[in-house]
Amino acid sequence: MGKLTSWFKRRPTNLSDSEQGGTNESLPPAYLAQTRQLLSKMKILPSKMRVNRATGARPLYRRIWFWAGLGVGGGIVALIYGISLIDRTLPDQSELNAVFREQTLTIKAADGTILQQQGEATREQLQLEQIPDNLKKAFIASEDRRFRQHNGVDPQGIVRAGLNNLRSQGVVEGGSTITQQLTRILFLKQEQTIWRKLKEVRLAQKMEQELTKDQILERYLNLVYLGSGAYGVADAAWVYFSKSPDQLSLAEMATIAGLAPAPSLYAPDKNPEAAKRRRDLVLLRMQEDKVITPEQRQAAVQEPLTLKSSLPKRVQVESPYFTSYIQKELPKYVSPNVLKSGGLVVETTLNPSWQKVAEEAVAKTLRNQGRWENFKQAAMVAIDPRNGEIKAMVGGKDFGKNQFNRVTQAQRQPGSTFKGFVYATAIATGKSPYDSYEDAPFVVDGYEPKNYSENFRGSMNIRDALTRSVNIVAVKVLIDVGFIPTIKLAHDMGIKSELKPTYSLALGSNEVNLLELTSAYGSFATQGLHAEPHGITRILNRQGKVIWSANFKSKRALDADSAAIMTWMLRNVVEAGTGGAAQLDNRAVAGKTGTSDEARDLWFIGYIPQMVTGVWLGNDDNRPTYGSSSSAAYTWHEFMEKAVEGMPVEKFPKRPKLDGRKGTIKAQSIKPKQILNRSIASKDDDSEGESARNSNSEESGSSRRRRSRRRYSQEEQQSSDYTPRRRRRDRSESSSSNSSSESSTPRRRSRRVESDSPPPRRSRRESSPANSSGSSGSSSPQPSWRDRLRPSNQ
Repeated sequence: MGKLTSWFKRRPTNLSDSEQGGTNESLPPAYLAQTRQLLSKMKILPSKMRVNRATGARPLYRRIWFWAGLGVGGGIVALIYGISLIDRTLPDQSELNAVFREQTLTIKAADGTILQQQGEATREQLQLEQIPDNLKKAFIASEDRRFRQHNGVDPQGIVRAGLNNLRSQGVVEGGSTITQQLTRILFLKQEQTIWRKLKEVRLAQKMEQELTKDQILERYLNLVYLGSGAYGVADAAWVYFSKSPDQLSLAEMATIAGLAPAPSLYAPDKNPEAAKRRRDLVLLRMQEDKVITPEQRQAAVQEPLTLKSSLPKRVQVESPYFTSYIQKELPKYVSPNVLKSGGLVVETTLNPSWQKVAEEAVAKTLRNQGRWENFKQAAMVAIDPRNGEIKAMVGGKDFGKNQFNRVTQAQRQPGSTFKGFVYATAIATGKSPYDSYEDAPFVVDGYEPKNYSENFRGSMNIRDALTRSVNIVAVKVLIDVGFIPTIKLAHDMGIKSELKPTYSLALGSNEVNLLELTSAYGSFATQGLHAEPHGITRILNRQGKVIWSANFKSKRALDADSAAIMTWMLRNVVEAGTGGAAQLDNRAVAGKTGTSDEARDLWFIGYIPQMVTGVWLGNDDNRPTYGSSSSAAYTWHEFMEKAVEGMPVEKFPKRPKLDGRKGTIKAQSIKPKQILNRSIASKDDDSEGESARNSNSEESGSSRRRRSRRRYSQEEQQSSDYTPRRRRRDRSESSSSNSSSESSTPRRRSRRVESDSPPPRRSRRESSPANSSGSSGSSSPQPSWRDRLRPSNQ
């Protein structure tokens, strides 16, 4: 500091002289600047001191390079900030692998076939090697000739497009690369703004870093919109030419490639002349790029533009009742935000072959039996009981007219099918199938259950009571085991609907839906294990990553021995009782029929070890039918006979020993306030008179009705001498009634009379013995038409 001060003392106070002539004592500019800064802080700098211009030590703000550097630096900072700002609005890097558009939903069957698509979806996602080479090169020649060279943005292409557009005085070529177009398809809106363009450029650069050129090209060719509802080249080939891409000619490929810039302008079905001009331009570019020869181009140009239009496949919906069920199930497995973002692929359990057979079986029943048995609707569902996967679902007659799904949404009285849970509870408490009950008039706390025919059999065991669907015995068994154990077991096996503790519970008065009832019977098929019924196996996001997969674990609902005994009893229902129409030639079947009051609901739930299938027939407005659950059993047979083709034959478990068996459920017997047992009174005379009256009024029916009547027989068989039936359509159905209310009311007399006892099985030429119930005294070789027409009510 002393040296610096002495120097200043020797310097003139006015530096102008030094500035003009210079001096040997002048300091270096950098040193002078530091000195001035220090003196300024010390407040001792002379007021008239000025910088020596000869040294170039001017203030920074007066230097050109300072402002130039400041401008460049500011620009760089602004660019970095702008890029970071754009990047914050772009999708995550992981999302750049997206293969589906936003707001789309694709539902697939178990074999990968597409059942339904919603939104801007691509029906067929092709691998790049599945797309013809000339079709790929046509798009590159038309849309991005330097596709293999640029890194997402092509400055040369932008300049070239601008010059071509100026020469043509119109927009004939775009500057966007295929990568930019793909980013626009997957992530951006279509608004024409600078901000959108900047995001598009940045996204294209990022996508080029994340994906290979082939991956980008494959996604683009599968997603690009090509007019008339076609998304992707496979859709376009179908929509315009009704062909697959590998069947297209060179001219047709060029036509499709020419659609990309403006599908509405170049659509061949709307503007054929414009489409031809565009096609020829694409062919010219392909020749210029040496993709095709001049001869190939000339031949393609001379080819006439021949269209064969078809509707986009994506608008077609297969198995609509099932797909609508799937859409309602989705919110259970994914969040609302995921659903809103879209682009999901849902893989389901549906077997398309079985679904087709199920639809055919239901349609056949409605077309034939439905017309003269007075039911307008039907439903069917098939489930693999081992894992709960739904393999087929038919929710009604015509989804186009009525979207109400009678498998999942219709709550109906199950009739005698509910007896399966009552008897299963009894077996699980330790009862034997051979325990006997009295089938006789019975009133408990004012509730009087009745068998449909109002006939009584006296003492009979549990197995026979289930086989013949005897109502009075079912109520007595319910009283012995209790409401609580029965309801709990039904819920554990798969019934989700509310079940009320009333005596009519035994006869199926509490409403359930077909899906839960069928699933619950599946627990018998799996030796007491219940798997939650479901239709979705996996859900994939836009990037093809699995975001949910099914992992339903089976739970023990009923002990294995009780389930095996129930299967043995339910097999007897099919082999020797009311479910005879469901028999299959080469494998054992177990199941149960059911009919609600006035035949409003006709049911059959049957199973083999690998599949359980439920059928319901009836009317949406709950009108009575003239049918019986034999029709439901026959519909079941029509489906299963074809569905099991090629399926290995598996045997049911053997019936376990009954001696010394202990129960796994504790009975909680009901203690009625009042029980009234009445003596058995014969009603044969009344039944015979009614049969005669109806016979006189019906024998003049049409030949069509006479042919149809052979399909049905009387309900329950009095005799135990059963032999295999030779005609499936003659198999019989069980009777049950008054399950819909606590107080029994007489059934409305319909055109046909219900009977407890069908005649023994016979061939066409065998004579038929007289009906043991007395409802028919005929000794003719064949039973009367009344015997064959009698419906049942469980």
